[in-house]
Amino acid sequence: MSPIRTQWTRLIRFIAAETAQVHIGEPVDPKLDVGLAIHQRRPVKAYEIVGSALDPAAQVTKNVLTVRQLLAPLAREEVKLVRCLGLNYEDHAAEANLAKPAYPVLFYKPVTSLIGPEVPVTIPQHVQPVEKHLPDYEVEFTIVIGKPAKNVSEAEALDYVLAYTAGNDISFRYHQMAVSQWNFSKGYDNTTPIGPCLVAAHAIPNPQNVPLKTVVNGKTLQDGTTADQIFNIRQTIAFLSQGTTLLPGSIIMTGTPKGVGFVKKPPVYLKDGDDMSIWIGGGIGTLVNPVVEEGGNATAKL
Repeated sequence: MSPIRTQWTRLIRFIAAETAQVHIGEPVDPKLDVGLAIHQRRPVKAYEIVGSALDPAAQVTKNVLTVRQLLAPLAREEVKLVRCLGLNYEDHAAEANLAKPAYPVLFYKPVTSLIGPEVPVTIPQHVQPVEKHLPDYEVEFTIVIGKPAKNVSEAEALDYVLAYTAGNDISFRYHQMAVSQWNFSKGYDNTTPIGPCLVAAHAIPNPQNVPLKTVVNGKTLQDGTTADQIFNIRQTIAFLSQGTTLLPGSIIMTGTPKGVGFVKKPPVYLKDGDDMSIWIGGGIGTLVNPVVEEGGNATAKL
């Protein structure tokens, strides 16, 4: 099986100032941290891409557009399923006083949980007050599958990856720890940021050497590397594809390193007004989202 090759190296999805329409494109500046630039209200320009983000044959044109609003790199309707791994970093399992798993710990998220850059993470009234429910941040290196994958070997697993991006697995610890199934506590509407861009798989040939961080209100709370994963990217794709077809557009969030809030003493939890960002290397960049508690005036923009 041959690896997926795209014409683009980094792909963003955005509303263009020139057209007021949704487009996909390749940032003109190959070194620009697009998410950070948008957060700082600096101009971002992109070469328009004709075609779908999930189509490797999509063509990068010479037509330059200006980003008015940066969106999640995949629309909800393009995402087939969101699979997530828990306890996939040795240091995170240790800080939570949980045994290193023998097999990947898997849970799912509904696509209604997905949001893009700068969109508020909304803490539902159901999980308030926050000091009881402990909403938490989790920076996650995230895989986007590009072609149907079933019974894939570890040796060929990376051939099925279209791109990588960043994900923030916002978790509500009270409900998570109350039951054995984590889906509900990690799947509330408008609570899972992804972005700011897709980085083509060929641009990150070694996904086990990628740094990742979380910063809340200017303080770095997570600072790790994918080298510390218990189940690496190849193993994860091979395991999840056993007897199961991973469709193009499937997202796999691969776990978080140490530094999460609920194990700190005293616990750190997200609350209304917090400024939260995650950063992942390899050209993915910074994903910034404010935090609001439901009942305010924030409105999610998909």
